[in-house]
Order: sequence, then C-alpha cells, then structure tokens
Amino acid sequence: MPDTTATDRTRPDRLPEWAALGEHRAMLGEAHLRDLFAADPERGGRYTVQVGDLHVDYSKNLVTDETLRLLRALAEASDVAGLRDAMFRGERINTTEDRAVLHTALRAPADAVVRVEGEDGGNVVPEVHRVLERMAGFAERVRSGVWRGHRGDPISTVVNIGIGGSDLGPAMAYEALLPFTGSEAAGERGVEVRFVSNVDGADLHEKLRGLDPATTLFIVSSKTFTTVETITNATSARAWLLSGLDGDVAAVARHFAAVSTNAEKVAEFGIDTENMFEFWDWVGGRYSMDSAIGLSLMVAIGPERFRKMLEGFRTVDDHFRTAPIEANAPMLMGLLGIWYGAFHGAQSHAVLPYSQYLARFPDYLQQLDMESNGKSVDRAGRPVTWPTGPVVWGTPGTNGQHAYFQLLHQGTKLVPADLIGFARPVPGMSAELIAQHDLLMANMFAQGQALAFGKRAEEVAAEGVPPEQVPHRTFAGNRPTTTVLATELTPSVLGQLIALYEHKVFVQGAVWDVNSFDQWGVELGKALAKRIEPALTEGADVAGLDSSTAALVSRYRSLNG
Repeated sequence: MPDTTATDRTRPDRLPEWAALGEHRAMLGEAHLRDLFAADPERGGRYTVQVGDLHVDYSKNLVTDETLRLLRALAEASDVAGLRDAMFRGERINTTEDRAVLHTALRAPADAVVRVEGEDGGNVVPEVHRVLERMAGFAERVRSGVWRGHRGDPISTVVNIGIGGSDLGPAMAYEALLPFTGSEAAGERGVEVRFVSNVDGADLHEKLRGLDPATTLFIVSSKTFTTVETITNATSARAWLLSGLDGDVAAVARHFAAVSTNAEKVAEFGIDTENMFEFWDWVGGRYSMDSAIGLSLMVAIGPERFRKMLEGFRTVDDHFRTAPIEANAPMLMGLLGIWYGAFHGAQSHAVLPYSQYLARFPDYLQQLDMESNGKSVDRAGRPVTWPTGPVVWGTPGTNGQHAYFQLLHQGTKLVPADLIGFARPVPGMSAELIAQHDLLMANMFAQGQALAFGKRAEEVAAEGVPPEQVPHRTFAGNRPTTTVLATELTPSVLGQLIALYEHKVFVQGAVWDVNSFDQWGVELGKALAKRIEPALTEGADVAGLDSSTAALVSRYRSLNG
C-alpha cells in the first residue's frame, strides 16, 4: 500500500530550497575548478572531512561555499536527519513492506538497546549477538579442523550459494580481505571460499571444478529457503556431493549449513537445523553481509577480524548519526550526488578503487545504490518528476585508465567519480611489489588532478604540438571527483567504506522521497520466468506471451533440440 503518512510532504522539486539550487546553478554557469582553486588557496584543505580512518577530500567537486550551504538547506527541508533518526529508532520506514530498517543493529555493541517498532518493545541486540556467537563457534570449528566431513576429513573449501545480497556482499568482502584469511603467518591462507550465484549451470560447474566432495562444505543462504536460483544451485550441489560420497544422504548434514529462517525447508533439504543461522526481516538483502549472510566470510577471516569489520561499520554509523551536516561524510557525498543528478544532468556515477582487492566493490555498490534508489514513484506512490538513482559503475585503477577514462576526460557526458586509495600496500608483499604501490597511487592522484584541471589549448600548443593536433590533445577538465584515502585496507576500514556508501544512499533516497528499502522491480522478471520455464522444458502453451517472446521460445526449443 502507498505510504499515506507521506502524502502531505512537499515534493522535493517544489521546495524553495530546490528552486534556490536551480538558480544558483544558473549563476555558476561554466565556473571552472581552475578558477575556484585559484580564488581559494585553502580550498584543498577546507573541503575535507575525516570519518574514522577515512579521509574524504571533496574539494575537486563543482561546488562553492554557497552551493554547500544550499545543499545543507535542502537536506534540512527534506528532514533527512528525522528519517535517519527514525531508522536508528527502529521505526518502520520501509513503508511498502511495513518493516523496520535496522542493518545498523547488526553491528551495535552488546550493551546497546535497539527496539523494533511494534514488536513488544523487545531489544533486538541480544539476539543479534547470540547469532554472532553461534557463527563464531561454527567458524572456529571449520577453521581449526574440528568440523569433519562425512568421511572424517577436515574442510578445505567452502562454497557459498546465494544470490543478490546473499552473494555480492560476502564475495566482495572475501576478495577485499584475502590478505586476512588464514592464520597470522605471512602468506598462509586458510579455508578457500568460492561463491556461486548465477542459475546458469556453468557457474556451479566451474566453482566445483577440482574440488573433493569429502573436503567441501556448502553454505546455502536464502531467507525463505525458496529463492529459485539459490535452491536450484543448492539442489545440484547436493546431487554432486552425494554422487561423490556413494549416495549416502547422511553426508548432507556434514557438508551443508544454511543461513535462513525457514527451519522446515532447511530440514527437508537434509541440513541439521543446529547449523542454521538466522537473520531478520528488518535486514534487507543488500544490507545483510554483516549478518549471518557473512558466515562464509567469517570462516575465511575468523571471528575476531569479522568483529573488527563490524566495529568499522559502527564507527561510520555513529558519525552519520551525530556529526553536523557540514562535517558529515555520508551527508556530503549524498548531497553532491543530488547536485550532479538534478542540476548538472549527470546520469551515472563511477567508483574507481585503486586497489585490486576492491575489484568487486563497484559491483557491490551497484546493487546497494541502484536497487535502493532506482525508483520512479515517491513514498506516497506518486510518479516522481525529478531524477533519482544514477547508474553506478567502475573497475579498479589503473585498468580503467586504459579503457573508459578516455570518455571521462574528453567525452560529452559528465560522470562524477570517487577515487579510493590506500597509503600502504597489504602486508606480505615483496619489496619490488611494495615499490609499485607508489606508482599506483601516483596514478590515482594524477587522474584526480587531470580530471579537475584538464589541459588548455595554449598549454598544448606551447609543447610544440602541430596546430591541427591541438584540439585533440586539449582537455576541458572540470570533471568532478571525490577522493577517499585511508592508511591501509583492513577489516575495519572495509566496514567503514561500506557503511559510508550505505548512508550516502540513504541520504539521497531521503531527499528524493523514495523508499530505498524495497525492491519490487526485482520480482517482476522472476515471476515471469516461473511462467515461461514450462514453455522451454515441456513446450507448454503459456498465456500472455508477446509475439517476440513466443517466437524466441520456439527458436530456443528448435536450437536446443
């Protein structure tokens, strides 16, 4: 049902603060970052904010003090702080599903009190920590070799089966924290984790390649234990396991665990419900990696490092909840995104981590941002008349510099970008590889400067470039970037980075007046797929197929034989 409590809210593009930003944008015209920096020698130091270990430099954005004042006024008029506080209080701000939004409770300290509105006033934190302790016990048994497979072998590989938030979060974090897997011994890795999500059988086929069923443990992550893609893959994995262990169904209990709330379905599958780990309906999938959904990650990095990651999340939660807008990193980053989308016509946002370990971080942020704010109706169910969520994309530097950076520098589209880097490489590298880190970071700083300031025609000509080549080698600059710099990529810093973007997305959804916590757009295609499948497998007539889809189904069956 539409949110009837939101119908009296003034639409954001009708707020006087929105109109003031439009007028200000017209006054700025083509103001250039070169001039803004020249006029304010202190700009590079003034336009920064520190949150935990993260140094956020937003000085290379197309803003002035007046822009920032007007953006803060928009946030206040939109009552971003009020909705934020309601979220932390456990109010049911996910109105279309009548749910609280309490992923922040997943990293609350054990002595915190967080209550879900309308649920007998119960404090959810003790239950969160009970599950965390159960996860820790399970992870330690697997890591230490106490947990044994059906034939008495220790586990060497965990295969995580999930989709969406049950895959992207732990998969991203596992890759980001590879240096922290295994023991403290340099270069020693512990249990390997592989991730399966795609219902394309090739995904599972490749992830099982080379594995021994006797030493493989599957973690199946599905809240309802009915998610089609996940249960299809889990069923195929079960068949693979049994075929390798002489068909003994008792083996399932020693080689499968579940992250779910459906004990009945889990038991039907053959999993011992003692090895089922719960989470709650106030945890959205894309916000769930710090819940039991992160069990495979905890097995890889160990409970203590997992707790350090939760502490990192909590550092930014506290900052977001208490820092004033002008010094609040998620607020500032969220408002900058609104500035570019609504007043500069930007349609996408690039996230460019200068760390190979963060290769999957842009993938993770795609779901976080685009599933949250890819909405075309407001909280009251009315069509929006203002731009909402951007297309989020990116790959690690320096790879992108040899691909799409051409468009960033000289294309016709404005693409605001975040550059993320670290002062130190990960421990354990050789001296030669450590030396490369300075080159990596030199590239990051150079790209930020080049995007901001460009290269004028007269500078190109002064280098002796032939006149006909000058236009091709001229760079307009004025391409905005935000730089996030930390000392080192650790579990705590990863938690801080994720929470920074979680709350940035929240800020934007609050201003746009959309429900950032439902995802009805995910459901339509899944429902249609269930209807179409019998047409592919059995040749059944399916009512309601358009002529193109019906013809494609027929061609598929012909090609498939």
